[in-house]
Amino acid sequence: MAAMPDSHVVQGAASASAPDLSTAWLRVFLDVARFGSFTVAARTLGWTQSAVSRQIASLESALGGAVLFDRLPRGVRLTEAGRVLVPHAEAVVERLHGAGRELAALREVSGGQLRVGAFATADAALVPRAIAAFRARHPGVRLTRREGLTPVLLEQLSAGGLDLAVVSTTGRAPLDAYALHHLLDESLYVAVPADHPLADAPSVRLAQLADADWISGSPRPEGTLLDAAVRHGFRPRVAHVVAEWTAKQGYVAAGLGVTLVPALAAESVRPDIVLLPVHDEGAPARAVYAATARGRSLSPAAAAFLGALREAAAKIPT
Repeated sequence: MAAMPDSHVVQGAASASAPDLSTAWLRVFLDVARFGSFTVAARTLGWTQSAVSRQIASLESALGGAVLFDRLPRGVRLTEAGRVLVPHAEAVVERLHGAGRELAALREVSGGQLRVGAFATADAALVPRAIAAFRARHPGVRLTRREGLTPVLLEQLSAGGLDLAVVSTTGRAPLDAYALHHLLDESLYVAVPADHPLADAPSVRLAQLADADWISGSPRPEGTLLDAAVRHGFRPRVAHVVAEWTAKQGYVAAGLGVTLVPALAAESVRPDIVLLPVHDEGAPARAVYAATARGRSLSPAAAAFLGALREAAAKIPT
């Protein structure tokens, strides 16, 4: 015999107009109303008839002594009070069923939403591959993506606007305030025109390009990839400020300067420019992380997407 649910009154501020009701009572009430019989309802529930009777008695007591059923020689029949209660009980039980379905979807990563942010070059290969894998496995999750600089993404993460953000150590953002999940360390390349004097070199030191015209997303090197040049004792001459990566390549191909390209964007380089690995023994590689808000539980969807990011990161040459 199945265990009978607890029939205690749910804790709360009791009042005559809004009694505290056990949802178990309401479910039993609806079963009895549907079958018109304590006996049939008990058989369906796997309980004894006396257990069903006690549940209904408890419900009637919580409702101020309202009689919900007329007890007949054969079965029971709803009273006027019972007929009034039916739609309310149905609404409560359906809402709880709906909540249960939504919670199960979140737990099984078959529903809900996931809000992801990423910096621009992570969108070249890492993030799209992770999204493709995630959507193939969890098509019921509504995934939205935002692009931005690491400091902006971290602000959105703190404000609750993102569940997870792919960020990097470029820009010296205060990463220590977040929960960080390491994805990869990426090296840097210098993109030069195909006819550049250094185009055939196996690698290059940034100091060799101290006199070059540079193409950058900002007129100042601080907070950008060109921070690496500052560490080498020279301030690069930014000749053209270009934000978008494919546009930067166009400027390089036209012979208007050189630019730094991180490993995440290296796969999408056009064929009329050359990538030279930066030989920089004293400089740390740029680290890429999946950041989440510290102290907040990682949702099942976010955990699954983190797994997809790690899989994608493992396939990217760095």
